[in-house]
Amino acid sequence: MTLRDGFDYAQTNPAWFIFFFVMLPVVALLVGWISKEEGINSPWCEIYGALIYLACVPGIFAVTLDIYLFLFERQSIFDSNLVLQVLPIISMVVTLQIIKHNVSLDLIPGFKKLSGLVMIIFFTISIMWIIDRTHIYAIAFLSFQAVLVIFVVLFLVVRYGWYLMVSK
Repeated sequence: MTLRDGFDYAQTNPAWFIFFFVMLPVVALLVGWISKEEGINSPWCEIYGALIYLACVPGIFAVTLDIYLFLFERQSIFDSNLVLQVLPIISMVVTLQIIKHNVSLDLIPGFKKLSGLVMIIFFTISIMWIIDRTHIYAIAFLSFQAVLVIFVVLFLVVRYGWYLMVSK
């Protein structure tokens, strides 16, 4: 099964995906209503962490896919798949806002790792886009020191994102 096969399956059977992405904010609302002021205590903190990962991993993937399709594949925004490219992002934002209303996101275990992952993905796509846009003749006008400085700065930013992702 390829990624395209998975996307085709989601287009032909969108009910499961729609159900999943609609239920995430609903479950976050229910957990917030049940836990009341005890959201920072166990087991509610772990439940919030699971909800954040269930919402953010597909949401981050959808944002990354959208950026890739719009920057590299030149896909029109009118050709976007609502179930795979828009709904996960909306579900992620709504779920995070609901959880943020109930408990501080800094108290959720693993939330900083997601922030580091987003930073790594963003700068990796930025590096890929710069490499895609700069051609051999454009690099010839830059001095080697300038290219080296750009590379070192981008490397340090990716390294900092990695540090945020793997630190405790």
